[in-house]
Parts: sequence; C-alpha cells; structure tokens
Amino acid sequence: MEMVTLKVFDNAMEAHLLRTKLESEGIHSFLQDENIVSLNPLYNYAVGGIKLNIQLADAERAKQIIQEIENTPILDDYDQQISCPQCGSTDLYTNFKSMKGTKGMFSAVISFLMGVFPIYYKNVYKCKNCEKEFKVDLT
Repeated sequence: MEMVTLKVFDNAMEAHLLRTKLESEGIHSFLQDENIVSLNPLYNYAVGGIKLNIQLADAERAKQIIQEIENTPILDDYDQQISCPQCGSTDLYTNFKSMKGTKGMFSAVISFLMGVFPIYYKNVYKCKNCEKEFKVDLT
C-alpha cells in the first residue's frame, strides 16, 4: 500500500474539510504534521505544512473530487456568484491573507522583529487574473 501526498495546507481547518469530503466519497486518508503546525504555526514552514495523504490507487479519483470543488462557483449570502469588481472574473482565491495598508505593514515589521506569526491580517478575496484584493459587502 503506497501512500502519496495529495495536497498541502497551512491550516488544519481546510485540511479537515477536504479529508472529510474524501472520506465521504470512500477514499481513506490521513493528515501528517497536523499537530506540530497547530501547536505553532511558524513550524508550518519547517515541516512543509499539513500534508493530506491517500493511497496511490485513489489518487485519480481524489484529484477529480478536488477539481469539482475548485470549479464550484463562490456564492455570497444571497446565492449570487462573487466576481472581481475590477475585471469581472469569477476565478478567485478565497480567504486570501492580505497585509496591505498601514496596519499590515506595521504588523509585518513588528512580527519580523519579534519573530512571531503576523499579528494582523485580513481575509479577502483575490482575483487570479488582475490580482485585485476585495471584500464582499453584504448590505
């Protein structure tokens, strides 16, 4: 039984979401280095992230499931597809950790000097085409 790394994550929540989806489809998987990264996020770079491992025989089916998930449109609370306000593209990164702005730069400098994980960032959408970062206004 040969195991392969299907995907690498930087946080346990996203890793568990995909793992449970694969388990519901009958693909047995396990997470490697989850505990060390959860204890100290800075170790994420040292160990190479949280690795989702599956059997080699299930790799093709698992890749198809991931492709289906990535091709699912991103919807807001009103079931409207989210698109980039600048170029109109629907090809977006979700939960992109942005440190743009004065607070972000200040946080980056302080985090670097103290040797800690960034103390400030905001989760935004980022367009894969024009790289515009934006939040969705739900009003």
